[in-house]
Amino acid sequence: MKGLSRLLRAGEDAAQGAGAVSHEGLLPDEREFQYAAKMNNLDTMEKLFKKNVNINAVDTLKRTAFHFAVAGGHVSVVDFLLHHKARLDMADQEGMNVLHFAAQSNSIKIVDYFLQDLHLNDLNQPDGKGKKPFLLASEKGHVDMIKNLISLKLSTSEKDEEGNTALHLAAKNGHSGVVEILLEQWEEINDLNQNGETAFYLAVEGGHEKCAELLLEAGSDINVSTQSNSSALQVAIQNGHLSLVTFLIDKNIDLVAKPEQKNSPLHLAIIRNNLPVVKCLLDANHDINSLNHRQETPLHLAADLGNVELVELLLKSGCNLKTTDKHGKTALATASRSHHALIVDMIIKAERYFAMKQTHLAHSGNGSDFCVSFKQDHSTQTKQIRSSLWNLAYNLLKPREWKKLAVFWKFTDEQIKAIEEQWTGKKSYKEHGNRMLLIWLHGTLLVHQNPVKHLYEDLVEAGLQPLAEKIRASVSIGMDSRKCVIS
Repeated sequence: MKGLSRLLRAGEDAAQGAGAVSHEGLLPDEREFQYAAKMNNLDTMEKLFKKNVNINAVDTLKRTAFHFAVAGGHVSVVDFLLHHKARLDMADQEGMNVLHFAAQSNSIKIVDYFLQDLHLNDLNQPDGKGKKPFLLASEKGHVDMIKNLISLKLSTSEKDEEGNTALHLAAKNGHSGVVEILLEQWEEINDLNQNGETAFYLAVEGGHEKCAELLLEAGSDINVSTQSNSSALQVAIQNGHLSLVTFLIDKNIDLVAKPEQKNSPLHLAIIRNNLPVVKCLLDANHDINSLNHRQETPLHLAADLGNVELVELLLKSGCNLKTTDKHGKTALATASRSHHALIVDMIIKAERYFAMKQTHLAHSGNGSDFCVSFKQDHSTQTKQIRSSLWNLAYNLLKPREWKKLAVFWKFTDEQIKAIEEQWTGKKSYKEHGNRMLLIWLHGTLLVHQNPVKHLYEDLVEAGLQPLAEKIRASVSIGMDSRKCVIS
């Protein structure tokens, strides 16, 4: 498509009288003649004609003055060239003749002149990309030109070299007015191009909601997949079109990935780090525990990416934390391996929270828990206790004592291993201990217990009474636990 884009830009330049870069390869008089045709300057053209300038001279792109006159919609210049026997059957380097230029430039008067006055229907040929004038007008979105070509019996359902019809091209470029006209006479609405794309798919891919809506109302298949197994929903997610994702969900598009698709829509939204789209999919009851081709859940991907907001959303939505990928790794192991310490701690908090709910609150932890946060706690209410825990971890606990406490508080082997995965060295146990204590604090506050009182009692029960006494001395046991909340 690069050559066509180059040509379209040149045509637009011609219409606007911009630059003469494409006039290279011409003699000075020929260059001036072409530029005069572009600028609608008949006086200059007549003077040069009298000097026997070659009016059919071609530039390096094989364009003549006729091409530029037509592209600019200059009827008087076109008439001058025709009366002076200029050739109008010449195609440029891209195979475009003057009718192509007229159609894509929306020069209706010139098209009528060629076809109704001069009866030059032989100009209605495909260009170098297989596009007839009707396809070019559709691609550019010229509603009046489309209506005119239809009245002249030059509409066509033929395809270009890439298998695109006029409907494909209009939808791809977001020309809803043209799409609306074409749909009045279109039969093969789900026709596929060479990539297996329908006009509806291309409209969604381009982010053109109005075109997509028109095509869907006309009977387009909302769930059709391309040759590369991409669906309309998937391409909308990949391109970040939130409004189109919402539109497609409202129209009941299938949220379940087909076997041949590597990722579900939710996986794709996670990969794109698109939180609004993830929320939209979850609100539509997308399977939060769906598996991709590597047997990974969305949480696996979010954990590997280290995206705190996505992980938080998935955790609060009650995703399954025990699912393993094809390598036997849980999301916790994935986060640990990727050295995302914050994510590791969040998942451990969630695992302990949901286990606590099952044990003490007598109902499953798979529901929504949006009142709970698993993020790092920076609240002013817990600043004093967090400072005490930091002091305990960095100044009081011996190298192996943090693990002793972790086992006492029923941290699993996998959780302890995940905490140890980050920060290695002789003093890394201090950071490990601090993280473990903050995870413990999170759970204690969620059940509205006084953390200082419990810490003292648990240190004593765990055989660390000297530490317990130091903690009691540094912080008042009467601390108001109601002010200790997770934010």
